[in-house]
Amino acid sequence: MISLSDLRRFKAEGRKFSCLTCYDASMAKAFEIAEIDSILIGDSLGMTIQGHDSTLPVTLEDMAYHTAAVRRSNQHAFIMTDLPFMTYATLNDALQSAKKVMQAGAQMVKMEGGAWLAETVEVLTRNGIPICVHLGLTPQSVHVLGGYKLQARSRAAADQLIADCQAVVAAGAAILLLECVPAQLGQEITELFPHIPVIGIGAGVDTDGQVLVVQDMLGLNFGHTAKFVRNFMTEQSGATAIVDAIKAYHAAVLDSTFPAPEHTFQVEL
Repeated sequence: MISLSDLRRFKAEGRKFSCLTCYDASMAKAFEIAEIDSILIGDSLGMTIQGHDSTLPVTLEDMAYHTAAVRRSNQHAFIMTDLPFMTYATLNDALQSAKKVMQAGAQMVKMEGGAWLAETVEVLTRNGIPICVHLGLTPQSVHVLGGYKLQARSRAAADQLIADCQAVVAAGAAILLLECVPAQLGQEITELFPHIPVIGIGAGVDTDGQVLVVQDMLGLNFGHTAKFVRNFMTEQSGATAIVDAIKAYHAAVLDSTFPAPEHTFQVEL
């Protein structure tokens, strides 16, 4: 089973790593066969599984349920689980929420935020809970951000995001996840933290890992398709097409052919 130490080693060796969202046992087994390096049980399940128009209605019980289902079927990948909206607003909330998903099978919890999360990151880390901090476009804050759109489009905004990364890393964050930021910024942050794996989604090809929502990767998104999405199913056919598409995604991440320039945001900072 891949561990946090393995992801750190991958970064040190310059070896990219793959990540996909997963919510059920069947897909988790397909990921195991395809040797996907890491899995995110994302609160995106609110949209992809439950049919909501945002991640906000997802409950902690939902996250624990899906984490347990994935863990039972995959003994290869490193597993991270989102703490959903308003389940880590206080330190006690964060401790109890993290406890629940870790006991369900997660190896790490992911929270959205910036420097204001530093105390929470420090306390959870001290209690043996590894933390991934999600920055940039943070879907739980969609109403504050004014929609799903590119973040850190100016040098000042990019510097603020870097400062947020520095604050949470100083507090003990073990992984950073950057969503929907300019490729240049993704590279800057990845190089700034030599011992912290950085996962990107719409953050350019230079991050240490890449993550996509599995339904997007398989072409099962029937509305707007984000710029950073690539449909790997269109390249496959036959009875094993889904597993082959997942393998193709894994290979494309490892050899840095995904994301390609057309999947990234090129902004001069």
